[in-house]
Amino acid sequence: MKEIKVLGSGCANCNNTVKLIEETAKEKGEMIELEKVTDMAQILGYGVMSTPGVMVDGWLVHSGGVPTKAQVQMWLSASADSCGCGDDGQCG
Repeated sequence: MKEIKVLGSGCANCNNTVKLIEETAKEKGEMIELEKVTDMAQILGYGVMSTPGVMVDGWLVHSGGVPTKAQVQMWLSASADSCGCGDDGQCG
């Protein structure tokens, strides 16, 4: 089961990100543990300067703006030992 955290204040983009992740996981039949983190000190502690941020299994995979559905599908398909951002080693 993937552990996913959406980091943000609860703004529209943050809420849309949560909804997109939930819907995409349901479509793929993936079980996820989804947590919303709204504490700004905690968010900054993860190194996120622009919200929403998304962490998957401890990896920061996205920050700033709503991710695409394709990005979410890639994160859900990634193995536990990678961030799911692809072969270039760049997250986000």
